[in-house]
Amino acid sequence: MFESLRNAWKVEELRRKIGFTLLMFLIFRIGAHVPVPGINPEVLEKLFEGQLFGIFDVISGGAFRRLSVFAMSITPYINASIIMQLLTIVIPRLEQLSKEGEAGRKVIVQYTRYGTVLLGFIQAIGMAIALGRPMQGMPPAINNPGIGTYLMIAIILTAGTAFLMWLGEMITEKGIGNGISLIIFAGIVSRLPSGAASILQQLSAGVIPITSVIILVVLGLLIIAGVVAVNEGQRRIPVQYAKRVMGRKVYGGQSTHIPLRVNQAGVIPIIFAMSLMLFPVQIARWIDHPWARAVESALGFGTALNSVLYALLIIFFTYFYTAIIFNPMDVADNLKKYGGFVPGLRPGRPTGEYINRVLTRLTLAGAVFLALIAILPNFMITFTKIPTLYFGGTALLIVVGVALETMKQFESYLLMRHYQGFMK
Repeated sequence: MFESLRNAWKVEELRRKIGFTLLMFLIFRIGAHVPVPGINPEVLEKLFEGQLFGIFDVISGGAFRRLSVFAMSITPYINASIIMQLLTIVIPRLEQLSKEGEAGRKVIVQYTRYGTVLLGFIQAIGMAIALGRPMQGMPPAINNPGIGTYLMIAIILTAGTAFLMWLGEMITEKGIGNGISLIIFAGIVSRLPSGAASILQQLSAGVIPITSVIILVVLGLLIIAGVVAVNEGQRRIPVQYAKRVMGRKVYGGQSTHIPLRVNQAGVIPIIFAMSLMLFPVQIARWIDHPWARAVESALGFGTALNSVLYALLIIFFTYFYTAIIFNPMDVADNLKKYGGFVPGLRPGRPTGEYINRVLTRLTLAGAVFLALIAILPNFMITFTKIPTLYFGGTALLIVVGVALETMKQFESYLLMRHYQGFMK
């Protein structure tokens, strides 16, 4: 592995991409420590106690608890992306744009940016107004509540989200890996040391036994092994190409396969579902009304309704995102165009239906696995008796999934230059 890292550093283009990505990470971490002006940090710390906002704080890399300029993280962009992808299915104009290649994709991306700013401003103005009122028997978290202060805070938070969106796009374009996923990855990883220190502090104080820490480590290793196995697992559909004689040369005749991954959607369903589950509870937290308290208690972290809805959303988004990125009929048409066929099946529609049937079963297995991993923290808290366990299966799934995808990009760059890659 160290030899592969040295080889990666020898490639000038790869070295430049790595350096740019690390620089963007540094900017992200600096911004996470720049607080929004006019906030009372002591009141804010008490308001954000609890497991729900502990999870959100992990995703934002600690920016949410400090209410820094990046407090809303990249969540509005994720929500805007979900809305745009849903609208692409129901609005013919957007569906046509999605089929126009790079030009259409740029227009959809631009609409997503506008949606991000709009959703971010709505969320930010709601947070500002809520923080400007007394909550839970405590004074307002904003020092001088007023329309001007609310607008200032909302504009700063929206600008922070827009800047993070741009940062993610720059990483995707000039760095290595998917920028948005890497920003979430960096936020989670930055919180792991403080989480580990908190567990060690509780262990030394006798709050939790050593067996709980051992169970936590074992479960963590099992989750990592399971995530790697499912992410790398695939079903290979054999494909045979017919021989074609052109002049004196014979083309085709070789055998190959179509790799169908068990987890075709990666970590995207987890991120989508998490954003949707956090949004209503976060809004309810800022509203002082009995029905808002009912929503918060029903959908709070660890409740049965929260776990069921979270799992169902993950399964839905796994199928939804897989359907967007992989079209079995297009694969079957391309095979037919180039003289390929699946042994025992007619080219064209029968092949597409067979691939779709296999993909549906594989996706079900991957979706159920993602859902189980996502709700695992509830059981981990029960088994380990660690009440402040904010990062669990979901965080590990995102970290391992993003790390694997980024390593594959490293692999492709190294193999293009005849170096041996990381994955042997």
